[in-house]
Amino acid sequence: MSRRDLIELAIGAALVGVAGVVHYAGVTPVVSFLVAALAIAALARLVGGATEQLGGRLGSSVAGVVQSALGNLPELFIALFALHDGLIMVVQAALVGSVIANSVLVLGLAFLVGGAANGTQRFASMRARMIATLTTLAATILAFPTLAHAFHAPAAAHENSLSLICAGVLIVLFVLTLPGFLSGGDGHTGAPPRWSLGTTVAVLGSAGLAAAFVSDWFVTALKPATESLGMSEAFAGLVVVAIAGNAVENVVGVQLAKRNEPDFAISVIVNSALQVALLLTPVLVFASLFFATTLTLVFPTLLAISLLVAAAITSLVVYDGESTWEEGALLVGLYVVIAASFWWGA
Repeated sequence: MSRRDLIELAIGAALVGVAGVVHYAGVTPVVSFLVAALAIAALARLVGGATEQLGGRLGSSVAGVVQSALGNLPELFIALFALHDGLIMVVQAALVGSVIANSVLVLGLAFLVGGAANGTQRFASMRARMIATLTTLAATILAFPTLAHAFHAPAAAHENSLSLICAGVLIVLFVLTLPGFLSGGDGHTGAPPRWSLGTTVAVLGSAGLAAAFVSDWFVTALKPATESLGMSEAFAGLVVVAIAGNAVENVVGVQLAKRNEPDFAISVIVNSALQVALLLTPVLVFASLFFATTLTLVFPTLLAISLLVAAAITSLVVYDGESTWEEGALLVGLYVVIAASFWWGA
């Protein structure tokens, strides 16, 4: 490891330690929020560096899947804590918000920055089409219990059973498609790794676990601020928690696009959205059976519609295998409209 790597590790560890002290010492929420945000940013940088090392050794396909899994650890911990407290709206909005934030906001920022720096970027269209198809399919399955409820279909009276069936199908799809993501080549030829495999795995695991705790502290400090601002639980989950939990992808995906590595960028960004839809969400549906409050896939109607629209638009912009900064700007604009729609509630 270089001296710069060691300095970044030290800064990240120090910020996590300070965030923990500030949280447990009962310092004002604003200070706790700012320190936790800095710690999340530092951890995002560490995971980004470790993922780059993993990509140089194993290829971006495997690295993207592993990085996405570690990047979703904060959302898993936040969701479990929220379920324990009965905050179903926050959990539902955060899960849907994670899919939308990655497939619309982060992808849009990657297209915007990558296009501005490199012009029109091209990526493996076959792989992009598979990702787009899976995203649209997963979003449709997630939205079906909501549509049954909204249209007063006979299945609406069995929302728990329907949610479990949908969750089971999503997990099966994840297992069936995972080998394709692990073995699919995307032409990434990064620089030779500077770290040993053991060091890379240790940094990835430690940073991912630390991000889970720091994200929990971040959300805890954020609650008083959202109440004072009149922010709804739906907006807090859809935007604030989702973006905080996806800070890793926010940084890494945009960096990769700027370095003209669009295939690796899409692998990191969209794999995270897919893992939330295909694995994290259904796992939480089954896990909630052990909590006092059961999580179902019956979302507020506008939340489900936003999910479907986001998946459809994402498919349109990636299906041609090209990205431009104009497309990125449109995606970011769409996200702003979706987020604003939930400021007052769902």
